[in-house]
Amino acid sequence: MGDLKSFDDLRAEDPGIDTIWLDGEFVDWADATTHVLAHGIHYGTGIFEGVRCYDTENGPQIFRWDAHLERLFRSAKPLGIEIPFSRDELTQATRELIRQQALDACYIRPIVFYGYDKLGISPDGVPVQTAIAAWPLGTYLGEAGLEDGVDVAVSSWRRYGADQVPTTMKATGAYVNSVLASREARATGYDEAILLNPAGNVAEGPGENLFLVEGHELYTPGLAEGVLPGITRETVIRLARDIGYTVHDDATISRGQLVTADELFFCGTAAEVTPIRTVDGVSVGEGSRGPITEAIQARFFDVVERQTAEYDAWFTPVGPETDVDGPREVEASPGR
Repeated sequence: MGDLKSFDDLRAEDPGIDTIWLDGEFVDWADATTHVLAHGIHYGTGIFEGVRCYDTENGPQIFRWDAHLERLFRSAKPLGIEIPFSRDELTQATRELIRQQALDACYIRPIVFYGYDKLGISPDGVPVQTAIAAWPLGTYLGEAGLEDGVDVAVSSWRRYGADQVPTTMKATGAYVNSVLASREARATGYDEAILLNPAGNVAEGPGENLFLVEGHELYTPGLAEGVLPGITRETVIRLARDIGYTVHDDATISRGQLVTADELFFCGTAAEVTPIRTVDGVSVGEGSRGPITEAIQARFFDVVERQTAEYDAWFTPVGPETDVDGPREVEASPGR
């Protein structure tokens, strides 16, 4: 059910994981704190990103950093958050944080939230806090899951509608919805959940987008279905099309199609590309990773491990402090 370790265990294994960037300064891990009366704690008024840095032959490189930054700034708008740092400042802070902790492959968590001042529903006038942490991350849904697939259940909890909370915003409070679905699935013996939207159509996983394969064509719920426009989702769409597959990225998928599909897979920054082998106890296809999922997965890992130079613009090298920035995305795409 995943290879995630506690922070205490991670830091016991690697004492070098000892620094967090908080409000413009590098501080000791234990000192990266906020007040218990912070607005973001009580009302979920924060935004965040999850980003992976991969260890490559050319050193650690951050995958789709510009796209993640673009979405962070877009997510800030509905909550009226003015991020007090520029994209370049956040980039340099992140690169330095990885260097200071001597990390190679790692997970990066930027978070921006309303802090401590006063408590009331409106955050007007409350100061904004910004933090970035980085640490090693295992395979989110388990190493075996990448090859054998995972067992999922359709959740009784529905994905919230875009007229309730903007579904294109990656907000901290909104993830209570994901927590409920994931806890329900795992309590009943499944690895993960699938959420339906208010109309009863397929939306996404608690922290992943979903793809369905029928024949040689791929389908993924469109943004109008209330899904987060995932960065890995957009990456998979691009890679699949480049390989030669037809991808329908604005699909409406019924619950029934989940158990009649040839293949299903999740994708996301943490989950990467993970096959789904059963839904509610019913085998998907042959009940194992399908050939198209395997082809997409192999291409994805070739790209992130820098086995090809075709997608150089997707990477931001960490490099030594004296390095100039490497290639950057010209057009940042929103995504998970």
